[in-house]
Amino acid sequence: MPKKTPSAPSNPRKAPAPARTDSGPATTGAPPGADPNSPAARQADEAEALAAGMPFNSTKPSEHGFDNGVQPPEGFTVEPPSRLPTASTLSEAEGTDKTGSIAVEGLNSTIDSLDRVRVDSGGQPLTTNQGVRVGDNQNSLKDGPRGPVLLEDFILREKVTHFDHERIPERIVHARGSGAHGFFECYEALTDLTRAAPFQAAGKRTPVFVRFSTVQGERGSKDTARDVRGFAVKFYTDEGNWDLVGNNIPVFFIQDAMKFPDLVHAVKPEPHHQMPQAASAHDTFWDFVSLMPESTHMLMWVMSDRAIPRSFATMQGFGVHSFRLVNAEGESVFCKFHWSPVAGTHSLVWDEAVKISGADPDFHRRDLWERIESGAFPEYELSLQVFTEAQAEDFSFDILDATKIVPEELVPLRPVGRMVLNRNPDNFFAETEQVAFCTANIIPGIDFSNDPLLAGRIHSYHDTQLSRLGGPNFHEIPINSPIAQVHNNQRDGMHRQAIHRGRVSYEPNSLAGGCPFQAGAAQGFVSVPARQRAEEAQAKVRAKPEKFADHYTQARLFYESQTPAEQAHIAAAFRFELSKVTVPAIRRRMVASLRNASESLAAQVGARLGMDPLPEPLPRAIERPAAPEVDRSPALSLMARPGDGSIKGRKVAIFVAPGIDAASVDVVRGVLAGQGAAVRVLGPQVGPVASANGAPVEADASFENEPAFLFDAVAVVHGDAAVDAMAGDANALDGLRSIYRHCKPLLAVGSGATVLQRAGVPVDGADAALLVVGREEVERGAAAFAKAIGTPRDFSRESDPPRV
Repeated sequence: MPKKTPSAPSNPRKAPAPARTDSGPATTGAPPGADPNSPAARQADEAEALAAGMPFNSTKPSEHGFDNGVQPPEGFTVEPPSRLPTASTLSEAEGTDKTGSIAVEGLNSTIDSLDRVRVDSGGQPLTTNQGVRVGDNQNSLKDGPRGPVLLEDFILREKVTHFDHERIPERIVHARGSGAHGFFECYEALTDLTRAAPFQAAGKRTPVFVRFSTVQGERGSKDTARDVRGFAVKFYTDEGNWDLVGNNIPVFFIQDAMKFPDLVHAVKPEPHHQMPQAASAHDTFWDFVSLMPESTHMLMWVMSDRAIPRSFATMQGFGVHSFRLVNAEGESVFCKFHWSPVAGTHSLVWDEAVKISGADPDFHRRDLWERIESGAFPEYELSLQVFTEAQAEDFSFDILDATKIVPEELVPLRPVGRMVLNRNPDNFFAETEQVAFCTANIIPGIDFSNDPLLAGRIHSYHDTQLSRLGGPNFHEIPINSPIAQVHNNQRDGMHRQAIHRGRVSYEPNSLAGGCPFQAGAAQGFVSVPARQRAEEAQAKVRAKPEKFADHYTQARLFYESQTPAEQAHIAAAFRFELSKVTVPAIRRRMVASLRNASESLAAQVGARLGMDPLPEPLPRAIERPAAPEVDRSPALSLMARPGDGSIKGRKVAIFVAPGIDAASVDVVRGVLAGQGAAVRVLGPQVGPVASANGAPVEADASFENEPAFLFDAVAVVHGDAAVDAMAGDANALDGLRSIYRHCKPLLAVGSGATVLQRAGVPVDGADAALLVVGREEVERGAAAFAKAIGTPRDFSRESDPPRV
């Protein structure tokens, strides 16, 4: 449109042009008498030129056809002559301490490190949420010292009202969680496999936030329940946030998200009396899974020691589902993600877990916090199982079935990077509780498979956050916001933080020069077009592939791959859980299902449940499943990953009492602390304990307030009077019995062996983790003790029932 030439004003002093509004004339330039160079006139002219620069939607033809669908072009944009035509208001240059300056071009200022929202109130006076300084924070405003509290006390009302609303709904599952910050470091460029940002260069570091959790329990439940553990990692990549939302077990109970509400309803406390908390040992859970044979494989894992890990730092993590990796050429392969702890995979035993839950329900949370605070940073190696679609078709199982693993013997693990957790959160609620993970949060280079359970999770997680975090803007909560810039046309909603400049909130547009524009296939996310084989039927059906019907082969694989001690723990776990089931028919049904996985396991469980004869095996969904490629996989045993032998972060107790040999205490403590262990001195009471040879020994804790079963190992040193005192203390003796029964290392120096004997611990057997040395051998004994602590537990001490 040609620019109109304004007529000369009668008054040589030109008035400013009125600002553009919806009520003004549809014209450019300045009206008569107005300054043609005023900001309003220039804004009108430049807005016209900007819109005219896009006479039609040039990307419209690319919206059609298969080829365009997999290679969308970048959006068309027009460079504005200045920033005037895209401004919300001509007054944006008028700044105050509150409004600040004009928005930085092309920048979403709400996206930055968490430094932008950190608060340190050191040296500052107390204020209200409106910044008003509080003169008295001790008393309500009253009508006289003994009079009624006045409604006008806005400070009281704000404080109490905020307190009343400090809690948000907890997660339906994974409510009990602990989190930490860290980084992921790539070993080598994986550009042949994926264009995903974290894997583009050797040494590239990506910030992460990790949340570990239990599944069943409520937010205040115990850490050491027999349960699946969540292992969710949020990668803050330079191409957006990627959430790898997994568990410490690589399979799941069900094959289709349709059954997820049923599973959770079954395992949660029974609705008529809301018991038991954080436990699957009850009727409704076993009623459900005994009717769902596809759960058998997962049950093997949950009844194994995997379900009671020693710590978050010593458990594996898995992506569970099959995902796709996509490279820059659009070529894709299937992938499974594995996290392996550098410290090895270590677990608790059941009796130990039960005792710990009473003494310290925060056992795992405390361990994670203390490891990071002490510098013993948890570290994990990320490995991939990568396989092609052709390989997947040849497997005897379906890789879209979340109840199946891909054995490492079929597809070896490929280490690709490491993750180090090196910073605890500043605020549990703001970070760990408000962090929102979603399996739908992926980045270019990662894509989904057709796993039906994954499909449901893609919807469910986002839907859950809408109610938990108050609306659709939970992504603007600092812990959830990415480090990559966010630019889109989403507006408004509850708790919106961003203040967008300009009047355009749609695409395509010309009034903002076409911005923000679609990135196109070269830079943006594009789904893999080959989601399944072209020759497969495309009709929409409610059905499962035939290979999904094999419910027992991999359950048998898992059980047969365990060591004898681990198999005994699985049998004991089934026995304990099923003994809590009050309906005999459910117990019989579950044992009948186990017969299809392992006759030996079923016989052990059935015998201890009084089943003679055993019930007939349950009918199988498929009588002749495909022959498995692997019958035993040693990698499925916890013992296959002993770790690096380090004792960093391990908790070790040294028992003391009046008359203890202080020099021996110092030697043992020095050797262990020198290797990174967290050493605590336990005595009859906290505080100084008189030694036999000079200065007192300071007891950090007592036999009562920190029972020995909270520790990974215990040392008892010599001193005649001390030995007599410890041998007469039931708390000390009970602790030593627990340490022995839980197959943890014990060190006795000199007469300290007498205390072990009084506890009923045999000290004359061939037990590599029970070290008895003379007082002159304390240093050698401490070194051997440290080595035993860094070694996986030897379960040869165990007996059923226990002897000690």
